Amino acid sequence: MPKHLTEAQIQAYKTDGFCSPIDVMSEADALDFRRRLEEVEAEYPGALDASNRNNAHLVLKVIDEITHHPAILDAVEDIIGPDILVFGTVLFIKEPGDPGFVSWHQDGKYMGLVPHDGVTAWLALSPSNQESGCMTMLPGSGHGGIRDHNDTFGENNILTRGQEVDVAQDEGAIDLVLRPGQMSFHDREVVHSSKPNISDDRRIGIVIQSYLPPNVHQVKGEGFVQWARGAPVPAQHTALNRPQSDLDEAGVDERDHVNAAWSEILYDNATQKRDL
Repeated sequence: MPKHLTEAQIQAYKTDGFCSPIDVMSEADALDFRRRLEEVEAEYPGALDASNRNNAHLVLKVIDEITHHPAILDAVEDIIGPDILVFGTVLFIKEPGDPGFVSWHQDGKYMGLVPHDGVTAWLALSPSNQESGCMTMLPGSGHGGIRDHNDTFGENNILTRGQEVDVAQDEGAIDLVLRPGQMSFHDREVVHSSKPNISDDRRIGIVIQSYLPPNVHQVKGEGFVQWARGAPVPAQHTALNRPQSDLDEAGVDERDHVNAAWSEILYDNATQKRDL
């Protein structure tokens, strides 16, 4: 019997490559997480700029708590089973009026993780809707495997390489509208995108990319993971620690090391790298 998801949500994930919305906390709790995150931004200017938004769970208690939130892990367990590892996290923050967008792509293209098991959780700390630039999914688009991607390095494209796939007009895009405290799940093969934020509020998404079962391994470099639930970290991975305090020296060193390794993996065989 599922711990958190309904049977319909589990089936939707298997069929469509995603399910949404999933209630994991109250709106008040989500807004409290937002308040704590923005207090960190105010106290440590620059701490969450550019690449520092990758793997902030290694240095910030608020992101660590979200990553290991029991309701989120219960829902993840319904998809991948009781043994859960955290590969990484990304803060996707779109400021009001920011032209930044995410082109149609598949997460599994450049991550170096095989097989493509696991689940990505996208938690809203502010309203995520058509106006603020919510995620848009193509149902069932991952069943054909990884598609060809074109690296554009577009100026306003939030993705590392500005990677994009060609999408036909009849593929039936669905917007994933979330209130604060709701999340969506998607797999690493479903095609998805998001538009700029034209609202008057920040669009704040905390993305755990991804929760992995222990059979997944990294084929492009060292495999860093953090234990979340169940069996211990297997030998093919390097285990990461949880932060003891915000931006402690050991955590920052570990995050920077992991992010440097991520950069090498994500830019593997790329013709250029972005300036951060």
